Formats: sequence, structure tokens, C-alpha cells
Amino acid sequence: MKKALIAFCSLMVAVGAFAQGQVNFAGRVVGVYDAPVSDSGGAKLSGAAYLVQLYAGATSSSLSAVGAALPFRTGTAAGYWTSTALTIPASAIAGDGTSQIQVRAWAAAAGATYEAASAAKGAFGSSNTIGVKPTNAPDVPATLAGLQSFALSAGGGTGTPTPEPSTLALGALGGLALLFRRRK
Repeated sequence: MKKALIAFCSLMVAVGAFAQGQVNFAGRVVGVYDAPVSDSGGAKLSGAAYLVQLYAGATSSSLSAVGAALPFRTGTAAGYWTSTALTIPASAIAGDGTSQIQVRAWAAAAGATYEAASAAKGAFGSSNTIGVKPTNAPDVPATLAGLQSFALSAGGGTGTPTPEPSTLALGALGGLALLFRRRK
């Protein structure tokens, strides 16, 4: 009986190990994608003043932080972080083996976590959500193919651009053109 119990426990540990997988948490994989992160002015994020972290979940509404927050690199590598192989927990992988992945970044002065920075209305932002099939060792960790660049925005979070005054001016000119056309 004792041998059967040990065999069963060993099997459960092995099954648990295969239920999780690994991804390459990187902002750029040559020939696959290139997704630097910038501030609202377009400058690439640089140094420990900004942090980035991977979020994963079985669905896009169940994302949670995976691994530690990382600082951005500096110099010509600004906008990127040191690539790291991260283990995606089994709870963040759907039945088809796919995990929904998102990259989130924020200004470290606004908080130690993305959630704290967004609550403080600091500069923060997030990438598009992509589906990735994490791989198991000894395979190479899966890449974040499909990851797109994004920008931080103060209090906004999505990096979605807001209309510039020039856009509003064009709208006003269009309205004036309609008024002049109506008079003729």
C-alpha cells in the first residue's frame, strides 16, 4: 500500500509539472516581433524609473501577475527589458493549452505594482492581449509572437492616443467648409 501511495504522489507531481509551461518574456525576438515600450511623448522607457511585468490567465478577464517586475534597459536597449523565461502556472492555461498574455508597464514612482500605479493615477499602460501556448522543458520557451508596442499614459493605462488639437482644428475647418457651401 505504501508503494502505491508513493507512486500515486509521484505521478501527481509529474502531471502538475506538465500542466504548466514556459514563455520567453521579452520585448523583442529578432525576426518574430519588436515591441518596445515608450512614454506618452514617444521616448523609449529607460532604467529603473519604469517597471514591466507579465500577466497571464486562462481568459483575458482572469489575468494575474507572473514573475517579478523588471526594470527597463538603458542606452540603445531602452524600451526593452532583459528577456527572462517565466513559468506560466497551470491555473493560467486554458483547456486547449493556450494562455492569454499581456505585458504591463508603469512608472516606479507611482507604485511598486501595476495595480498601485493605476490606483495612484500614475503613468501606466498595457499591451494587447495575445494567446500563447507555453512550452514544456526541454523545449525552448514560447515567444510572445503578436506582441505590439504600447505607450504609457498618465492616468489612462491603455496607451491609446487621444485626439490632438490638430484633429479638432481639422473638424472645425470641415464644419466651416459646410457652412460656406450651404451659403452658395
